[in-house]
Amino acid sequence: MPNSRPRPRRGARSGAGAAGRDELVSRSLQSAEHCLGAQDFGTAYAHYLLVLSLAPELKDDAKETFQYTLFRWAEELDALNRTQDLLGCYEQALELFPDDEVICNSMGEHLFRMGFRDEAAGYFHKAVKLNPDFSDAKENFYRVANWLVERWHFIMLNDTKRNTIYNAAIQNAVCLGSKSVLDIGAGTGILSMFAKKAGAHSVYACELSKTMYELACDVVAANKMEAGIRLLHMKSLDIEIPKHIPERVSLVVTETVDAGLFGEGIVESLIHAWEHLLLQPKTRGENGNCEKYGKVIPASAVIFGMAVECAEIRRHHRVGTKNVAGICLPTNVKFQSPACSSIDAEETVEPYTTEKMNRVPGGYLALTECFEIMTVDFNNLQELKSLATKKPGKIGIPVIKEGILDAVVVWFVLQLDDEHSLSTSPSVETCWEQAIYPVHDLADYWIKPGDHVMMEVSCQDCYLRIQNISVFGSEREVGAGKNFTQDKDLLSLGSEAELCSALANLQTSKPDAVEQTCILESTEIALLNNSLYHEGFKMAMRKVLSSLTPEKLCQAMDTQCQNEMSCGSEESNSEESIPEPFYVLDVSEGFSILPIIAGTLGQVKPYSSVEKDQHRITLDLISEANHFPKETLEFWLRHVEDESAVLQRPKSDKLWSIIILDVIEPSGLIQQEIMEKAAISRCLLQSGGKIFPQYVLMFGLLVESQTLVEESAVQGTERTLGLNIAPFINQFQVPIRVFLDLSSLPCIPLSKPVELLRLDLMTPYLNTSNREVKVHICKSGQVTAIPFWYHMYLDDEIRLDTSSEASHWKQAAVVLDNPIQVEMGEELVLNVQHHKSNVSITVKQ
Repeated sequence: MPNSRPRPRRGARSGAGAAGRDELVSRSLQSAEHCLGAQDFGTAYAHYLLVLSLAPELKDDAKETFQYTLFRWAEELDALNRTQDLLGCYEQALELFPDDEVICNSMGEHLFRMGFRDEAAGYFHKAVKLNPDFSDAKENFYRVANWLVERWHFIMLNDTKRNTIYNAAIQNAVCLGSKSVLDIGAGTGILSMFAKKAGAHSVYACELSKTMYELACDVVAANKMEAGIRLLHMKSLDIEIPKHIPERVSLVVTETVDAGLFGEGIVESLIHAWEHLLLQPKTRGENGNCEKYGKVIPASAVIFGMAVECAEIRRHHRVGTKNVAGICLPTNVKFQSPACSSIDAEETVEPYTTEKMNRVPGGYLALTECFEIMTVDFNNLQELKSLATKKPGKIGIPVIKEGILDAVVVWFVLQLDDEHSLSTSPSVETCWEQAIYPVHDLADYWIKPGDHVMMEVSCQDCYLRIQNISVFGSEREVGAGKNFTQDKDLLSLGSEAELCSALANLQTSKPDAVEQTCILESTEIALLNNSLYHEGFKMAMRKVLSSLTPEKLCQAMDTQCQNEMSCGSEESNSEESIPEPFYVLDVSEGFSILPIIAGTLGQVKPYSSVEKDQHRITLDLISEANHFPKETLEFWLRHVEDESAVLQRPKSDKLWSIIILDVIEPSGLIQQEIMEKAAISRCLLQSGGKIFPQYVLMFGLLVESQTLVEESAVQGTERTLGLNIAPFINQFQVPIRVFLDLSSLPCIPLSKPVELLRLDLMTPYLNTSNREVKVHICKSGQVTAIPFWYHMYLDDEIRLDTSSEASHWKQAAVVLDNPIQVEMGEELVLNVQHHKSNVSITVKQ
């Protein structure tokens, strides 16, 4: 706690008023100091507010103590859920210190925890502007910027082809008479500006995101179009005539489409637009001025699909092993990724994930021809209305290649008008990703020519849903010569009777009555599939426990190894007296079976920190299936009142033998506050106990990658057809790109990998938060980025590589602001800094 007490300064004032004020200030300062000593932070804060209001000349002297008081009082208010009081205190503090970056950053942290991301980003951004070297604020801003301005904005704005085609379609419509325009989901306002440049008289644009709305205002003003474009910070569904816009418009332009076409609510917003905001459409054969009629860009879309084999998709969506480091996964536990969840699930989740299929690691194999799933006419109100109520269409597709059915990949062609279209196909160079519908619940995923892949297709809850994917085998009901042909929206077997017969014989597994479905994130499923990870932890834990009591543990392990030889063997009925167990705590994020693995290593009491009830039930079922008493595994958060205080002793008189920490996020970044957690963990270990991993080495290399450059910032004005957008959206660029696959990233390596950083969780004096690294250039080129990954050492011999093929971790990269030309044989010096979870890598000039 700061202990320097500011003293009232004698100013130019004189007389009784000044004397009375000084006396009040002096007494209030004494009271504030007394309250701080008694840890009465609320009263101390009130006294400081009074002092600084009466004597603003004391601000410099009181600043540090005032900040401390504010932050402690805010912690108490936060714990009491007194949100309004907490925000009120910060607003008062910022009136006194409007340019204090520390208070701005702290206000942002509270807002972010409360879910106010837009507002939080504003405070983080301000803090960085006030002090560009303020590491905490920079890290906070980088993390929130990815939510506020999603990275696809940069990629799309750099896509010259996409911009040119949209511009041409809008230009055509305006030239034909569509002079009043509404841009739904304006983003940066680029489509609105296309319309204005084309000659539209009235342009309106609505944007729901506060950050994007303010960004669009700046962009429109910079391009001197603020007088001709009216920006609205609202949903299009809330726009009313004449309250928000004076009359119905003749043209709606929008790109509120995601990889699955419907996921951003385009159907709902266009139904509302046709009913309330657009002029009536021109009927077929009708002539007349387009200004009198309504139309939409894009005019229509055709959705396509293709069944594929893809090992990368498979390992993230299906658990492909029955035994993980000696732990049998019972048949009554079914693991699913969120994308496989039923529409009846409590939470509505996207029924698909997304991938850029031409960059997916390991590639993919097409098992069917590309097929048409459905078409939608955005200029037909009745068709749009029928989409949500239409019964699922049944599709059957003949298999053309032998392989494992892993997913149905979906893309679309967006027909902007009669002349212009955009394709999001994986065979086209596009800024778009494709929608991935993982296949699950099949008795056999192996398919071959002669089989048919069956599915049901619908548009429900604003999503394209592809469900009940199954296989209809040629050796059963369908003869080898019978093909599925398309009839309007569905591919049928040729007759309704044959289709019903086929669907009755779908190859799906029937759920067991006692089956437990466990929903895991795709990274958690990939982790469960990673045998090297679990075998490595098992070996490392065994070594630690052996070193603590070698003779006792070896005997226990011999017994355990015999049990592991036959997974279903009966429980040992040894009645020997049981000594005090070793305590093992796993505080890694998400679902983890490491505590159960630890439980196989002798007299061990493992503790898991999983939070979700379904995960706890699943771990209990796995324990029972492996013949552990149910009480063997403890769920630590049940014993800990404050979740943030999860690092505690197992018992008042006991310490942990092993603590497992999550050091690296699946995104490829270092976990926040990991070194602070390691410091606490070291104090909770028994003599000879270990933290896993014990240390981490960070590796990187220099690359030339135009892809990373274009995905990180908008490149000039040429790609945006002369519009000045880059300086505004690039305020939200972040120097680090996450969730990368280095194995498939388009790049040219210019150096060999080098060690950049060491994080030692067991021996902190070996750490360096700032170091210089010399990198030898082995190929001439332009350095645009520095990808990095980690080797996690469970001990000196057992290492996990976050860039390996089986890794559930992705990699990350620092993208340089300006490329650096290098020649083979040169050396480049990198300055590497680590602060909390933020790693900064700069090139020393």
